Amino acid sequence: MSIETKNPTGTELRAEIDRLRKERNAVILAHYYQKPELQDLADFVGDSLELSRKAADTDADVIAFCGVKFMADTAKILSPEKIVVLPDMDAGCSLEDSCPPQKFKAFREAHPDHVALTYINCSTEVKALSDIIVTSSSAETIISQIPKDQPIIFGPDRHLGGYLNRKFGRDMLLWPGVCIVHEAFSEKELLKLKAQNPGAPVAAHPECPPTIIDHADYVGSTSGILNYAKTMPGDTLIVATEPHIIHQMEKALPMKRFIGAPGADGNCNCNICPYMALNTMEKLYACLRDLEPRIEIEEGLRLKAKQSLDRMLEMASGTVGKGDLGRI
Repeated sequence: MSIETKNPTGTELRAEIDRLRKERNAVILAHYYQKPELQDLADFVGDSLELSRKAADTDADVIAFCGVKFMADTAKILSPEKIVVLPDMDAGCSLEDSCPPQKFKAFREAHPDHVALTYINCSTEVKALSDIIVTSSSAETIISQIPKDQPIIFGPDRHLGGYLNRKFGRDMLLWPGVCIVHEAFSEKELLKLKAQNPGAPVAAHPECPPTIIDHADYVGSTSGILNYAKTMPGDTLIVATEPHIIHQMEKALPMKRFIGAPGADGNCNCNICPYMALNTMEKLYACLRDLEPRIEIEEGLRLKAKQSLDRMLEMASGTVGKGDLGRI
């Protein structure tokens, strides 16, 4: 007769995750959009650029990625010798889904003189078809290094691409994808919230549509929004991005008040990313215990995708000169 083992819960679950982390020589990476309990036990919490750098530099044997699949794929691309596990392989991304590789390939081939500047929220196959990957925190630094007369196609987020076009006076051709989280913000409800909190600035992610960006006092990545919260005037901030980032703000700045921007129903909780929410403490424990589900990428595809990611990491650090862009 088999003995049924009971999965740990509560403080025992946290202790077991810590035990497995040491036993596996694992590092736990978490995005700002993860549930607070996952953020709190992670070795590092960050945005896509910061997490990419950590994945490339870690000396751990195992990377447990609390995020969505394209983030875990990026970790594997940059650290192929590591075991990379994702608590839930169904944790996808609406932007990645909006940009099928074969359609993006045809888009590229229709514009052979254009550089493909592609948002990191895309599949490994699309990264392999791209020249330079950008994140929301590196996009402005990178686009400023590309000559004004160089035509660009940008995908898959049309709102981020449109924001960059307006800010830099570019005319990039935009792929028509959107993030379902940031698309859900309501201008009408945001204006109501601003009226209820006079003087409170608005910080918005550039994945938001222009109707939200136009009311923002600051536009930037998740890490940029966190930094703005530390230096902003006043003690109340309206935050137009996935609301789990507020956990880090409240930890760092308990004396300030942070309000999630609302959706059409007036509630900020409707903007929780359903994909990020698939990861749980229990699933993290199981993936550290079993080293599954595991990210695997064919080597030829990985090397092609790595070229565009390497260029992002170089250009984001300012280590690529104008003349080096001839390598694209």
